[in-house]
Amino acid sequence: KLQFQAVLEQVFPEYKGVFGDLYSVVSLLTLLEFPSSEDILKASEEAITARIFKLCKSRSIKWANEKAIQLKAAAARNPFEKTVYQSHILSLGMYINILLQYKEHLSKLEAEIDALAKEIEEYTIIKSIPGIGEKIAATIISEIGEIDRFNHPKKLVAFSGVDPSVFESGKFTATKNRITKRGSSRLRHALYMAVRCAIRDCRKSKTTDEIIPRNKKLRVFYDKKREEGKPYKVAVIACVNKLLHWIFALLKNKMTFQDIV
Repeated sequence: KLQFQAVLEQVFPEYKGVFGDLYSVVSLLTLLEFPSSEDILKASEEAITARIFKLCKSRSIKWANEKAIQLKAAAARNPFEKTVYQSHILSLGMYINILLQYKEHLSKLEAEIDALAKEIEEYTIIKSIPGIGEKIAATIISEIGEIDRFNHPKKLVAFSGVDPSVFESGKFTATKNRITKRGSSRLRHALYMAVRCAIRDCRKSKTTDEIIPRNKKLRVFYDKKREEGKPYKVAVIACVNKLLHWIFALLKNKMTFQDIV
C-alpha cells in the first residue's frame, strides 16, 4: 500500500479524495482504467459514469455520476498534466493488480475462518453477547485459546493487558494508573471494538421513543461510570473488564448471554 501510494503521488495525487476508501475494489479498478489525469480529461463524463456504475452495481447511477464529476475535477486540479515517466503508469498497474489479488485471497481466508468458527461451540457462546459480531468473536476465540488455562476472571483480564499497572515507591502511590498492555494487542483491539459496538445506540423502541443500545446491560454500566466522572477511555476500559468477566463466566459454564440475562 505504501509503495502504491508513493507511485500515485507521482502520477495522480488528487485521486486520493475521490473515493471514500482508496483501496476499495471500485476505486482500484477505476484507477486501473484511468491511471492519469490525462486519461480522465480525454474521456467523457458519461463514459466514466458508465464504467464506474458497471464496476459497482451495488450503488446507483447517480452515485457513479457524482464520482465521475469528482474525478473530472480532481484531474483538472492535478499538478501533472502528463505523466513524466511511463514506468510510473506500469508500476501503478502492477501494484493495483497485487492489491486486488491480496483482497481476493483475504476474502477467501475470511470465508474459511467463518466456516471453521461456526463449528466451535465457544464461537456461538461469545457471539451471543450483543455487540460482538463474527470477526470479533473469531478473534477473541483465537487469542484467548482454551478458557481452562484461566482459573479466575482476573487472570483473563491480566492476560488481555487491560489490568491497571500500579506504580509504588516507598510511601508514594501513583494516582493515575494506565493499563499494562500485556498480551495480544489484537485481543485488546477486538474487545475495544466490541464495547464500542455494544454501547452504541442501535434502534428505537416500538412502544416508546427510547433509543435502545445493542447491549443495554453494558450501556447501563458505561453510563454509570461516566456519571461517576470517569473519562471516556477509562469508562470503556471498565466495560472491557466487565466484558471479559462475562466471557469467562459464559465459557466456563457453557452458557449463552441470553441464559444469564
